[in-house]
Amino acid sequence: MGTTDVALGIDTGGTYTDAVLIDQVSGRVLAAAKSLTTHHDLSLGIGEAIRAIFKPEALVTECGVESIQPRQVTLVGLSTTLATNAIVEGQGSPICLILIGYDREMIHRYRFEEALVAPYVVYVQGGHTLDGEERAPLDERAVREAILTYRDRVAAFAVSGYFSVRNPAHELRVKAMIESLTEDSHGLPLPVTCSHELTTRLDAVRRATTVALNAQLIPALRGLILAVRRMLDTEGVHAPLMVVKGDGSLVKADWALQRPIETILSGPAASVVGAWHL
Repeated sequence: MGTTDVALGIDTGGTYTDAVLIDQVSGRVLAAAKSLTTHHDLSLGIGEAIRAIFKPEALVTECGVESIQPRQVTLVGLSTTLATNAIVEGQGSPICLILIGYDREMIHRYRFEEALVAPYVVYVQGGHTLDGEERAPLDERAVREAILTYRDRVAAFAVSGYFSVRNPAHELRVKAMIESLTEDSHGLPLPVTCSHELTTRLDAVRRATTVALNAQLIPALRGLILAVRRMLDTEGVHAPLMVVKGDGSLVKADWALQRPIETILSGPAASVVGAWHL
């Protein structure tokens, strides 16, 4: 077996966490291992599967390979139901959603509050027109007050500006203020996502919902990906870590950390792609 043709695939399911080693040239499964999914901490079950996959008993008999070393792995793909389960079970991290230029009365009149899915929602003046012109100056004083009020109560911030897909200036300004006024336990700014970073659609309420869900998922997915990366390094697997998106494609882990909303249906998508391959 060469040193440049082995991929490690990891999938966390409802009951089991599976790991496989695949010859990327021939598509053959070289080894397979399984561990119980540890729902309270998915990284524990994943770590057990990673350790098991390199044991001799994990090798597929007919693959004709006597052993596979961690250093031979050149790509790692992770699929997870973490995002899906967190949204369905309402277990996302607490966040503050800052809405720039939104009509509070309209949101209330049409009962859109529930769609915003955030425990703390703050309305501030600002926003743009359909043509991208500034509709009102950004109320930076209100933004600062909101950040200082909620920075010790939340794990992340979400920002959505009216017509920000036509002009993201106000969103970017709020993001910069959040990053300068917040700090987590590691001395880093709290995660913050802007709606224009996730979608180009004009539907303001749906954009606000999307960015709120994304912000709720960042802390959990960040913890999982960093834990998996540490386990891989400990076991001698230094290959790039990729994450399966909801459409079945692979993205770099760093990209997924910023857009965990894209990993909704990651697990089911991986199953469909695997079935198609087989």
